[in-house]
Amino acid sequence: MRRSQITDAYFAKAARESAWRTIRRVAPYLWPAGQTELKIRVVLALGMLLMAKVVSVITPFFYKAAVDALSGDVPDIALGALGLTVAYGGARVMSVGFAQLRDVIFAKVGQRALRRLALETFRHIHQLSLRYHITRKTGGLSRIIERGVKGVEFLLRFLLFSMGPLVLELSLVAAVLAWVFDWRYLAVVTATIALYVVFTFKVTEWRVKIRKEMNDQDTDANQKAIDSLLNFETVKYFSAEEREAARYDAAMAGYERAALKTTYSLAFLNFGQSFLITLGLVGVMLMAAIGVEAGRLTVGDFVMVNAYMIQITMPLNFLGTVYREIRQALVDMGEMFDLLDQPAEVTDAPDARPLVVTDGVVSFEDVSFAYDSARPILRGVSFAVDKGHTLAIVGPSGSGKSTIGRLLFRFYDVTGGAIRIDGQDIREVTQESLHRAIGVVPQDTVLFNDTIYYNIAYGRPDASPEEVEAAARAAKIHDFIMGLPEGYQTQVGERGLKLSGGEKQRVGIARTLLKDPPILLLDEATSALDTETERGIQAELRAMGQGRTVIAIAHRLSTIADADEIVVLEGGRIVERGSHEKLLALGGRYATLWARQQADAEAA
Repeated sequence: MRRSQITDAYFAKAARESAWRTIRRVAPYLWPAGQTELKIRVVLALGMLLMAKVVSVITPFFYKAAVDALSGDVPDIALGALGLTVAYGGARVMSVGFAQLRDVIFAKVGQRALRRLALETFRHIHQLSLRYHITRKTGGLSRIIERGVKGVEFLLRFLLFSMGPLVLELSLVAAVLAWVFDWRYLAVVTATIALYVVFTFKVTEWRVKIRKEMNDQDTDANQKAIDSLLNFETVKYFSAEEREAARYDAAMAGYERAALKTTYSLAFLNFGQSFLITLGLVGVMLMAAIGVEAGRLTVGDFVMVNAYMIQITMPLNFLGTVYREIRQALVDMGEMFDLLDQPAEVTDAPDARPLVVTDGVVSFEDVSFAYDSARPILRGVSFAVDKGHTLAIVGPSGSGKSTIGRLLFRFYDVTGGAIRIDGQDIREVTQESLHRAIGVVPQDTVLFNDTIYYNIAYGRPDASPEEVEAAARAAKIHDFIMGLPEGYQTQVGERGLKLSGGEKQRVGIARTLLKDPPILLLDEATSALDTETERGIQAELRAMGQGRTVIAIAHRLSTIADADEIVVLEGGRIVERGSHEKLLALGGRYATLWARQQADAEAA
């Protein structure tokens, strides 16, 4: 039991620290630096808020005066009963009007904050390393971002317009009751509010844990659904529809259990709040009734006490919801800020300068690398390739071929040695300029769920339609596109699934041609294609490499037989290098791989 208490206390402290950290992170969005208009809006909104609360507290006085005038408990009043009733109605309208005007004025502040934080999060995600994106589940990540960003405006609005105003209104009402009546009314109201707040906060803290469990189950169900839908074809291949449905249903069953707990706990919270408020209301009403019977108070006083109790009941009832939602928003935003606090593994050096490509010479100098220090991938790899030349990298699976491409594009930094382009260490240049200089045709070209034109133009967004068409012609896909009913405006579907592998690959080649980079990286660009499609695309890739520095990572040796130099990797080291003919004559590892693939091709 003692251990449980220590654990609960530890997690409660951690939750409080996380909440304060989140509030500190959000506060600058409430008073944005250099945004004078937004600051004025915040001040005006606070002014409207203050006016609304003052009018709200004054309103019951008109109600009391009208009742007293009608009951004859006081001499004639200047406005008369009808005038006082109209004044009461006008005060209520003004209170609502000021509150709505406050929301209208503040809306731009909240939306701008939401937009800025969403953009900051989006940019940060793109700056995170490939290692992070490989290990992270996209469905869960999207939910964290969605919930966190939505929490921004809510948190800003309710921290500013609910908690503070609630304290102000309760203080004003308590002061009025003490001034107009006596300290006993203040004591009953204060005790009611204190009990209500303690009960609400305690139960809400309990409910927040349940809501977090519900969120976790929701995230799990969502990522299972997205993962299954992204692998639609695989599910069909293995007749696994029921299996996937069972996995999804199991996740939703967990969500159902948590959601039921949430509903039951909400009913308990609502009943407890109503019970406490009713006790306080009955208490002050009994005191007022005794006062009326004794002649110390008028019927209007009795009505005014009731009006004030109802007036504080409304925001107090809202307190539970607001506190719960604020706590939930803090949890959601805490997860998002944890994401924002994830450090980028690869960053530009403080004095990084743009890469200047003159000759396009790419050199690996004694490069070593390991994803995990206990398992080295590359061990002292060195080679160089000049402009207009093609270097091919071959070797068995796991030898480090694709890792070389990732290091060149600087998805990761080398752990030893250096990679240079025209003598410039790529760690000392900006990533943007490095990425502009390298064009990649990957094994599996993934397209955006947009038009063919958009996907080709992605290589250079400012390209003219004529340039896009020229790139498509060079990639031998223009005729195919023109044969489609919608031509270049044809939608390719999610990840380009409406196109065949060869068609997607040609679109990928076209957008890389449009980018027109001086260095070209072909990462097993045709290994997933059939032999006939591969031959057609190989001719296009050879034409594409003219005048460029080309590094081709290949599995099928027939695709790189005409390379200027071939290096053979094994166990992260270069074991052979030379031209195709030289390596065959050597009769070593390359010759063995070649003979094996030729035998497999003949057998097929």
